[in-house]
Amino acid sequence: MTGTPFEIPDELRRRMRYLPEADPAEREAFIAEARRFTAEHGTAALAAGLGPVTRLKWYLAGAGRTDELLALIRHDREFPSAYRIKGLRRPRPDIPGVGLSSVPEEIAVLRKDEIPLRAKATSIDWVDGALRIRGYAFLRNVAVPERPRLPRFAWLSRPGERRRIRLPVRTRTEPQATLDSRQPLHCFDGAGIEITVDPARLRGDGGFRTGTWTLTLGVPGPHLVRRGGIAPGQVGREGHPFTRDLGDGHQLVCEPAKGRLRITVRRNAARVDAAAFGGGALRLELSARKEPKLLRVVREGGGEPDREYPLAAAGAGEVGLTRWTAELPLDGLRAPGADAATRHLRPVVVFADGTEERPAAGPSLVPAEQALGAGRELAVVATGTGLANLAERTAGPVVDSVEWSGGDLVLSGSYSDHERPMGLVLRHGERFEEVRLPFEAPGGRFAVRVAPERIDCFGDEVPLRKGRWYLRLRPAGERGAERDVPLRIRTDLLAELPKPLPGVRRAFRLDRRFHDLLFIASEKPLPIDAQGPYRQRLLREEFTAAAKREPLREAVLYNNFGGRQYSDSPRAVHEELVRRGVEVEHLWTVADQQAVPPEGVRPVEWKSREWYEALARSRYIVTNTNGGFGEWFAKREGQVVVQTWHGTPLKRIGADLRGTVKANDAYIASLPHQSRQWDVFVSPNTFATPVLKNAFAYEGDMLECGYPRNDLFHAPEEERRARAERTRRLIGVPEGKRVVLYAPTLRDDQRHSGKRFKLDLRVDLEAAEKELGGDHVLLIRKHGRVVDSIPGAGEGFVFDVSAYPDIADLFLITDVLITDYSSSFFDFAHSGRPMLFFTYDLEHYRDTLRGFYFDFAERAPGPLIKTSEELVRSIRDIDAVTEEYRERYAAFVRDFCDPSHGRAAADVVDRMLELGGK
Repeated sequence: MTGTPFEIPDELRRRMRYLPEADPAEREAFIAEARRFTAEHGTAALAAGLGPVTRLKWYLAGAGRTDELLALIRHDREFPSAYRIKGLRRPRPDIPGVGLSSVPEEIAVLRKDEIPLRAKATSIDWVDGALRIRGYAFLRNVAVPERPRLPRFAWLSRPGERRRIRLPVRTRTEPQATLDSRQPLHCFDGAGIEITVDPARLRGDGGFRTGTWTLTLGVPGPHLVRRGGIAPGQVGREGHPFTRDLGDGHQLVCEPAKGRLRITVRRNAARVDAAAFGGGALRLELSARKEPKLLRVVREGGGEPDREYPLAAAGAGEVGLTRWTAELPLDGLRAPGADAATRHLRPVVVFADGTEERPAAGPSLVPAEQALGAGRELAVVATGTGLANLAERTAGPVVDSVEWSGGDLVLSGSYSDHERPMGLVLRHGERFEEVRLPFEAPGGRFAVRVAPERIDCFGDEVPLRKGRWYLRLRPAGERGAERDVPLRIRTDLLAELPKPLPGVRRAFRLDRRFHDLLFIASEKPLPIDAQGPYRQRLLREEFTAAAKREPLREAVLYNNFGGRQYSDSPRAVHEELVRRGVEVEHLWTVADQQAVPPEGVRPVEWKSREWYEALARSRYIVTNTNGGFGEWFAKREGQVVVQTWHGTPLKRIGADLRGTVKANDAYIASLPHQSRQWDVFVSPNTFATPVLKNAFAYEGDMLECGYPRNDLFHAPEEERRARAERTRRLIGVPEGKRVVLYAPTLRDDQRHSGKRFKLDLRVDLEAAEKELGGDHVLLIRKHGRVVDSIPGAGEGFVFDVSAYPDIADLFLITDVLITDYSSSFFDFAHSGRPMLFFTYDLEHYRDTLRGFYFDFAERAPGPLIKTSEELVRSIRDIDAVTEEYRERYAAFVRDFCDPSHGRAAADVVDRMLELGGK
């Protein structure tokens, strides 16, 4: 088997990953097995089948060099796939604690493809009569000084020619390069480039040379000069073809092709100057440099015969051009069938000499649309490469005017199918969340106004969450996004994008993707010097260390779910401190500006420079998670850290996952350090105290006082009533309707990617509305990591309350709680109101995904329900269900809701101030 690439077994790979956490006997056993495994396959197989760090790990394991292997694993954890490189002719990773002098070259030496060129365009413009491409270029893991000592090279070439056209390259600072590298070790800010393509360089003796050139970069580094192309972006000008008229019928096109930019110069023999609909036909006006014979329309994808139309002479045009017209009856352009696909109809001019050519979109061509009926339209458009095209497609709005006015984006345009009632939807491109706005198009004209910094969120105003928000129309009554129609920008106006939209607290921009589809980009609230793994590492290691040398401030920094909400026990602690009049500054962590703390509290953006300073200098830190405070965090002398946590555990967590497929041994090993930073660890009840202590390897005293967030259940009746009335009003719950709240947890095996989990909605909403809609409303609150929109939300029965700041307010108005394995039912039990458990996947969740601390089926204070039909029936018969589970509910409250006295926040603040010396 020597020299054969291989797959490493998952279990062996896992043991390698967590080798630093293994005890001596486990390490010895692993090294023995690794020796057998690598000896069986041989050094050549390691070199051929594995990447640089992985093959080095397995070579060290096979050689029994345990100390060096541990150093390599720890380095790779801190700097995943990132390392410094030593040597130019035979480059090798330079990793502290790992000696490569005795490692075979096929293991140690990096191949060319292991030091790839990363080059990308970040903007494409036309400046001073030339094409300007800005971007960056660096070799992976090769450090780039602020001012590179060696020049970059760029040239144009095309097949069959030896001649290269050298292009000037100017180096510049481009912080986006470091951000896009997604690694914490190297700074690539100095990798910025600017390439200028002067069209005069593409001329020959007889004028412009037509053809296509490949754009190539050369970057010095290991293995001498590396060559490669420049990758396009995803959106905007840098992600689409960029076309410029050079005069005399010539066009320059810079476009993506096979993942890199290329440049084409062509001379058009014909162009479309104007288009107009009327009398059941499309009239096209064309100009030609030679005599045309007819206009052919080719339907892309085939299946139907081409259609040919005569051309009528219309006199002389510009110098060297003649004008022609064509009448295209709409009946001949309408495609059979009723699907929503766009069908492109490609116009081709057939000349008298037998040649054929697609006409360009002339500079005077104004794209137009005409309704065809049945929700379809015919559109005359320009392609990204500057050609005229026809599209038979779903009728949709086309923007022809963009204005930024008083913090609002105003989009105006035409809509050929304006009689259909529609609503405007902003839909997030990754989270699939939605914002709905009104839309009207009287007489076929519309004007929509979007205030991206002032989105209503249950009485608060927040900016659009970071990311791309695509603008779409949704037919009235549609529950999902399947029949959405995108907003397009008129193709002759593409050059107006991107359009910056300067907000007060953050920046926005209007841009495009997929040629002409519009989106609003909500930029990140952090400045670029705080974005990405590299700059976050500097803030943790360098900035925080300097801040710790400054005196402590009498301030409280609250970290609640990583800044997602003003809610939970940290809210209750803050309100208790305010009630007492304690003289401290209140700083609330907010993430992406989505949390809105009350007056008197200063918001601090999560992981900003200001946040790191607050973490280093605040006398008190109150947090309900350990997320964000990894092994790097260590409290300083005089600081008091209060850990309130956020739920009674049903499913196993932390160190109790050890030995399961969900165990992260590195995280578990970090728990003793993390928990040593806590001065106060709040337990919600007597059951949770030993569980939490063991799960987080906590050796201090627990404050078993109940959760401060649950004091609300014991607040005076008048206060609870006022808060409940406000909650119903903000959500829009109709008077007299009973409230059912569905608050499920996430499913670990149902995810889009990373930490973005799918909405696993098994409730038949239509059936539920039919049965319950007359006297009930259904509130749905997704887990914080679950994305996707909720179908039918906002139409009277279903309400999406995922963004409502505090679930405690929702509990006050909830008549029936539906949940599953979420810890929310431990809190809701304080209310005494009925609960239903929609546990359609109980066996899988319990036995495969997580596992429970107790027999949930025996102790749950309500029925375990498998089907949506049974769930709806139980809601309708809730009085009978309540009576059936009365004794079990009482036992559950006795065992899991003690203590419950309404003084938890006071107890926490007493201990906190005592430790702080107040």
